[in-house]
Amino acid sequence: MNGHLGLIHAIIPTTVDLQVLVPEDHPSTRNLGSERTGSGTIVDPDGYILTVNYVVTGASSITATLADGEHYSADIVEQDLDSGVALLKIPARGLPFLKPAADAAVLGQASLIVASSGNNERKVSGGYVTSLDPYDGHWEYMLDRTIRVTAPNPGFGGGTLANFKAELMGVVSLNLAEVGKFSLAIPIDYYSANETAFKQHRLTSNRPWLGFYPQLFAGHIVIGGIVPGGPADQSGLKEGDIILEVERAQIRSRRQLYQELWKKRTGERISLRVLRNETGIEINVIGGDRRDRYRR
Repeated sequence: MNGHLGLIHAIIPTTVDLQVLVPEDHPSTRNLGSERTGSGTIVDPDGYILTVNYVVTGASSITATLADGEHYSADIVEQDLDSGVALLKIPARGLPFLKPAADAAVLGQASLIVASSGNNERKVSGGYVTSLDPYDGHWEYMLDRTIRVTAPNPGFGGGTLANFKAELMGVVSLNLAEVGKFSLAIPIDYYSANETAFKQHRLTSNRPWLGFYPQLFAGHIVIGGIVPGGPADQSGLKEGDIILEVERAQIRSRRQLYQELWKKRTGERISLRVLRNETGIEINVIGGDRRDRYRR
């Protein structure tokens, strides 16, 4: 990194530390807790900050600390529960910021992760892009494009993935245990393609949410958990059910499960066939809106 100190010093002033408080009764605290720490990137000189949604969902207060130690109260402008990124704003102008990368990430590309490690402290790691593969998570989440890099995340989630032109490639979301793939970032184009909608608080999504946690086990998709009071719970789905079909389409992977579910819209009936105690059962679920439950 010694040969790239100028690059690092150009990026660090655009990074932000986030300290977040969430009411104990918010649904997200069950998995994420009520006190959270995160990182962010200034993407506009008028105080807009991009971070990962799980850091700020349900927040009652957000304190943003710039690299120079200046503190601000931040507000949530918009949350995209489909991609997993959130846009915040602080009352400041003329701030240093990172522009979105002009070119899409490519395999083998050198990159930097800069993340907060507390208040005005920042840590940096470097690596290479190893994969642009899709990703599906067990919390009804899927991306068609990701950026996976060999650089481990050196700080809190939501940090900056930048190229060697000091451009923002993505928002660091997850640490992965796969060999040669240490961190996963949400590509910046999920934000930049919808920047106006983010800033005007008018993102829309019609993806139905069921409120369950599907896991791959022995070649089948098994319900590993149920969100209390969610659509799956209300319809009678149970932990341990094996999902055989969605709308008569056989299910063999979590990605296929989400693709079939999301052919429907919020509020529509979805037909599932599950195996429970060696018996096939037909269950209808009315897809809910995740935003009604989790978005502040």
